[in-house]
Amino acid sequence: MSSDATAGASHIALAEIDSTNAEGFRRAAGLTGPTWISAGLQTAGRGRRSRPWSSPLGNLYATLVLKPVEPAETVALRSFAAALALQDACVALTGLPDSFTLKWPNDVLLNGGKLAGILLESAGLGTANPVLCIGIGVNLIAAPDPATVEPGAVPPVSLLQETGHRITPEVFLHALAPAYARWEATFQTEGFAPLRTAWLSHAARLGEPIRARTGHDTHVGTFQTIDATGNLILGTPAGPLAIPAAEVFF
Repeated sequence: MSSDATAGASHIALAEIDSTNAEGFRRAAGLTGPTWISAGLQTAGRGRRSRPWSSPLGNLYATLVLKPVEPAETVALRSFAAALALQDACVALTGLPDSFTLKWPNDVLLNGGKLAGILLESAGLGTANPVLCIGIGVNLIAAPDPATVEPGAVPPVSLLQETGHRITPEVFLHALAPAYARWEATFQTEGFAPLRTAWLSHAARLGEPIRARTGHDTHVGTFQTIDATGNLILGTPAGPLAIPAAEVFF
């Protein structure tokens, strides 16, 4: 375990694991501070709604384990901190600030394709033993076959394919960890407002028509903003609609 390049957080590097988030929960009780868990390979990686996450060697699979004391709705806002940290790391490593955008609620896009995803999972929030696992996957050198993703979803891309930059998982994590630490510090001292402002400055399709699918309902409208609690605000003929969770399609 080390903290050499992870901005004061500990780092557990594993060759292979089922899921870095699952490992985070298994190890949480023994952790004394923020800890990154990374793996060269995942055998059972997952995304939102328990979808499998393709995990070939050479991409980034990492989880930040925290023990937050705030209410669940505040804890959930750390997905925006993670997205902003990913944006910062991508720009720092490629020098291409205009190529990356943020897709609500939890994806990073590169040239319009899905480069990275974020999965927040928690247990025991509001108790004496809270755990938050912020799972992050980045397609550094390979992306899933577009035919394997849901029809209408943003096609996956890799950093290597789109930019020619070959970045190792270790190098990427060493950029990501301090970037996250900066946004975490801002979140703790200033609240969500500065994260919201920064996130909106990088938001994909802001002011444009989108579709938001919530369970069995699909809402069509204009992506107007996100509110002070992270909800998507969709402009519809019936007026603004606040959406706390949805799958967004362009």
